[in-house]
Amino acid sequence: MKTIKEITPLKSNAPFVILKHKNAKFDYSIHYHNEFELNLITNFKGKRIVGDSIEECESVDLTLLGPELKHIWKSNEIISTANVITIQFQEHFLASKTLDYTIFKDIRALLELSKRGISIQNPTKNKIAKKISKLKDPDHFDSFLLFLEILHDLSKSEDKKVLSSAASNNYSQKRESRRITIVTKYIENNYDKQIKLTTLAEMINMSESAFSHYFKKRTGQSFIKYLLDHRLSIVTKLLSETNIPINEISYMTGFITLSNFNRSFKKKHGVSPKQYRINYINHLEE
Repeated sequence: MKTIKEITPLKSNAPFVILKHKNAKFDYSIHYHNEFELNLITNFKGKRIVGDSIEECESVDLTLLGPELKHIWKSNEIISTANVITIQFQEHFLASKTLDYTIFKDIRALLELSKRGISIQNPTKNKIAKKISKLKDPDHFDSFLLFLEILHDLSKSEDKKVLSSAASNNYSQKRESRRITIVTKYIENNYDKQIKLTTLAEMINMSESAFSHYFKKRTGQSFIKYLLDHRLSIVTKLLSETNIPINEISYMTGFITLSNFNRSFKKKHGVSPKQYRINYINHLEE
């Protein structure tokens, strides 16, 4: 169950790289890399694991994955006829100042969201698949413009489904303000303990009501929901990458009772922690 870091063939002087595989075998290990990845798979039957998400795929699967987000596809077929087009690119494929321009704000938000993995649904999926098939050498200016058009279309689409419950813990959120960083870092370092809203509010000199409003505005979640999601993201990592007993994982991640732990996990993932671990191992070994 070890996760491997992939070194991609993307060159520093290229905006992106296109990789194509016919009759893909999907025989690689679960992995991650430092680059963003737009992945189009056609004629596929199998499963996809992205972060803590495990899903059966449709015959055409289109995903956008952020840096350091572990992922793998597993085919159900002995002889695969699936075709894969993978586009990998770095966050700074546009200069940092360029991404700050107003016209790129939606693409910037898309890339931020992709840190949790995004599955693209129809009708956008079919539209983007046609454009991806037309992409050629990234050294051609027309190809670069088409790539930007693809990202723009994805950023405007409502056919996006977020996959994983939390972004990779390894990925630093550079654009967070100082105050929200103080709070989120405290949560990351103390999620195994009981954290009171009062404590966090006092840390940044706010009343509880003002803090609640500020936190939700900055993160899009209430403090309680954010803390729960962070704990559950640690839980899924421990379930998938270690053999630590489930009751110990519950204690290690700050849940007061085992029943509350099981209930919260099942509400989030649709299965018990025990079944999630079994499913994860089975999917990797198939």
